[in-house]
Amino acid sequence: MKHALFAVASTFALLAGTSASAQQPIVIGHALSPTSHYGLGADPFIAKLEELSDGAITGTQAPAGQLGGERDMIEGLQIGSLDVVITSTGPLGNFVPKIYALDLPFLFRDYDHARAVLVGEIGQELLAKIDENNLVGLAWSENDFRHVRNSQRPVRTPADLEGLKLRTMENKVHMEAFSQIPMAFPELFTALQQGVVDSQENPVTVITASKFREVQGHVSLTGHVYSPVAVLASPILIDGLTDEQKGWLNEAAKASAVAKRAEVNRLEDTGVALLRENAHGSHHRYRQGTFCGAGSTCLQNLHRPVWPRAGGAHPSGQVTPQTSGAGPYRT
Repeated sequence: MKHALFAVASTFALLAGTSASAQQPIVIGHALSPTSHYGLGADPFIAKLEELSDGAITGTQAPAGQLGGERDMIEGLQIGSLDVVITSTGPLGNFVPKIYALDLPFLFRDYDHARAVLVGEIGQELLAKIDENNLVGLAWSENDFRHVRNSQRPVRTPADLEGLKLRTMENKVHMEAFSQIPMAFPELFTALQQGVVDSQENPVTVITASKFREVQGHVSLTGHVYSPVAVLASPILIDGLTDEQKGWLNEAAKASAVAKRAEVNRLEDTGVALLRENAHGSHHRYRQGTFCGAGSTCLQNLHRPVWPRAGGAHPSGQVTPQTSGAGPYRT
């Protein structure tokens, strides 16, 4: 059923071989609202395509999981029923196992570290790995560092997570790190309302955009995982484009990534203030050292079960988990 919806929504792949003067609408799918950083990243993608093609190529968003969860949309890219997807790396490792390396807890020191890795040689190697798995990686962007929110109690140390029904992404590294409940994002808000789960971990940008404050009062800014975002395209779409059109798509993806990073910067400050204002239970902000406790085995305990899953996953072996007390926040 979801792939049938993809087929109705996606038209660019069918139109790619038509005259350049014809309108060639594309569909950009993502899981968040049109006003989220995903939506604000899709807008410049479309605008840049229209600018470079002199209006020959137009586009539209399919936001808020209209075409399914992120895993469903990635599958849509592979069969050519969806054009472009802005997605977290959460489900991407199921298709490109090397990507699991980015999901290790406390991998990056801060935003500068994470962004330098993704725009540099390592990030480009990982995009190339995506291309080897019946997908096309256009650019890296980001969500934010991930944090814990729940409806039951304050989370001040990792031990406080015990007993919580915590939703994770459909990602084997996250599932093994937390030993919790995997769930597609579009199902999460209802699951929280109904008590199927009572906690989740997401970036500030996602927590604020999705209004989780309505069902959860306790916020702990743990910064335990940096959450990248990938801009992906269908290989069937790419195969139908000229070299010039492929260049337009790459430039559009870069414009999208720049816009999303700028919005993440803004939301880190305004979003944290909003969380503090609306935290009707408790609000705690940590750096890695204080959340885990000086000299504790917190980081090692988080890494141990997930290294076998991500072990050897990194193409260059140049990224190692951070065990210092440096926090993920911009200064």
